[in-house]
Amino acid sequence: MCWVYKLLTLLAVLVLGSVWSASGRQDSRIQPGEQRPALGSKGMVASAHPLSTQAGLEILKEGGNAFDAAVAVAAVLNVVEPMMSGMGGYGTILVYSAHEKRVRFLDSSGKIPLAVDSDVFRPPTPGYRENRRGPQAVSTPGNVNAWSALSRVYGKLPWIRLFEAAVDLAENGFILGSRTAGSLAYAFEDFPPHAREIYGREGLPLQSGEKLVQADLARSLRLVAEQGPSAFYRGEIAQAIHQTMEEAEGFLSAGDLKQDKAEWWEPIHITYRGCEVYTASPPSTAFPALIRLGIMSRFDVGGLGHNSTDLLHRYAEVSKHAFWCRLAYAGDPEIDPPPLDRLLSHAYWTEQAERIRPDRAEAFVPPGKRHRQGINTTHFVVADRWGNIVSATQTLGNAFGSRIMPEGTGIWLNNSLAYCTFEPKGNPMDAHPGQRKLSGDCPVIIFRRGKPWAALGTPGGHTIGQTVPQMVMNLVDFGMDIQAAISAPRISFAEPDLILLEDGIAPDIIRDLESRGHNIQTGRSLGNAHGLIISYDRSGFPRHFEGGADPRGRGSAAGY
Repeated sequence: MCWVYKLLTLLAVLVLGSVWSASGRQDSRIQPGEQRPALGSKGMVASAHPLSTQAGLEILKEGGNAFDAAVAVAAVLNVVEPMMSGMGGYGTILVYSAHEKRVRFLDSSGKIPLAVDSDVFRPPTPGYRENRRGPQAVSTPGNVNAWSALSRVYGKLPWIRLFEAAVDLAENGFILGSRTAGSLAYAFEDFPPHAREIYGREGLPLQSGEKLVQADLARSLRLVAEQGPSAFYRGEIAQAIHQTMEEAEGFLSAGDLKQDKAEWWEPIHITYRGCEVYTASPPSTAFPALIRLGIMSRFDVGGLGHNSTDLLHRYAEVSKHAFWCRLAYAGDPEIDPPPLDRLLSHAYWTEQAERIRPDRAEAFVPPGKRHRQGINTTHFVVADRWGNIVSATQTLGNAFGSRIMPEGTGIWLNNSLAYCTFEPKGNPMDAHPGQRKLSGDCPVIIFRRGKPWAALGTPGGHTIGQTVPQMVMNLVDFGMDIQAAISAPRISFAEPDLILLEDGIAPDIIRDLESRGHNIQTGRSLGNAHGLIISYDRSGFPRHFEGGADPRGRGSAAGY
């Protein structure tokens, strides 16, 4: 009967997903009055759960800055979205320091364990597909070190204060919503027995409306709050992870944890219609988002019309090419750096724009590599009264990561290595022992008139770098407010050669796209974005904030 239960829970998740998607449906002609941005005069937080948004806002109200609030938001998301992100995960963080007047990229994706044998993820190894989901796929978690770096370098409040809301919610519980309950129901059978006791009652997963208490996670969060990141990477938690990995025959070891560090990098950026668009540099693989914007800058996007056939056709073709570039050129910047001087040049953008046939789609032919990513990720943004900004994407990989939780910790471990590219063997995105993990997250900060103007990002696997440019065009080319820019219907390319369209794209436009040779698939919800906009007074100080939360999810934006 296990398969029957699995089928029923899958159907429940799909039904919930349909309701969730429908809540965000809009006509391709944006209706500005349907949902308004959140407003504030001293700060803004937008995240995937109202409790994490509230935790960040409380930190700002106490006098903490955006970096303090970002740690608090991330810690609470670990509790209230346990399937999406947490201490056992990794991510990509873009920050703006108002004091330094500088954008920086903080990489928390970690390095691939030294003992990894990538052959276990490829045929003819028996169970190679299962290995991509289980203990062999666990890579070094980088989030806790990244949180510490934010606090240590830029924070104002004591480190221990930043975990109070997360510890309280884990220890005393919170009421489950339908989305998290649906994820629990689908994954529950794969949980180890001690995790089933946390997330279930009498052998069944907790339901929407019931309280989830995570005492083990509360204890782990308290250890990190009191002892700092060493509790995770060298102390009691590290030993629990090491022992679990040994027993499960995983590759991650105590040595990998000890060697982990958050790394600061210079971001990459381009100019788009007079705005400077910043995102994460390699080892992130966010650069195709800038390729998309660069090629689209060769067209009169505003003149083509929002979500018109001509615009969507061109963007689909541009997006396919940028996807090809990611497969062909992504690499560790110290070993096999992408040729960004060429890919982000005006000459390259013009060359590629001229190759697009205005009346016909070209078939997608990959460069010999395959790559996929999960959608079980989260993104949040924070800005404070001083003008500091954090735009962060964090994940466990799949929902609940590897489904492995070291007993007594309450911490889910990621399955990051599932998202390497295993064919052909030895390619730059293979699971190379000791090398950096290449993440496809794409947090963005946009400057206008020399000041940080907007910050945004989204989860969504390989759709991330396709969704972000559409939101940028919505803001820059179509003058939408942040909420409308996030809410507007989206498209995305997906292998092998599909164009995914959200509900809200007009039926006649879909027919026109099909007549041009696009293979269309409709009805999927793409991403769960969050963003904010800042305006300034004549002296150059922030005076007004607007925040947006994606109607495709259950998050919130709030300012004060």
